[in-house]
Amino acid sequence: MADDSVNDNGAQKPPQDWKTGDDPATPAQQSHLESLAQQTDESIPDNLSKAEASEKIDELRNKAGLE
Repeated sequence: MADDSVNDNGAQKPPQDWKTGDDPATPAQQSHLESLAQQTDESIPDNLSKAEASEKIDELRNKAGLE
């Protein structure tokens, strides 16, 4: 299966441009979000899409000082 988060020239595509961005968040994304939420004392909305989860992961990584 091709990675739709990367465009033809290898650059990262914005999550909102992913072909499967509207699919439900993956179990790996959910697990990562739970860990980051604990570190940052944030709550995670239910039923995030893949794209929304990716953006929330980036937000929480920044907040946790992991970027």
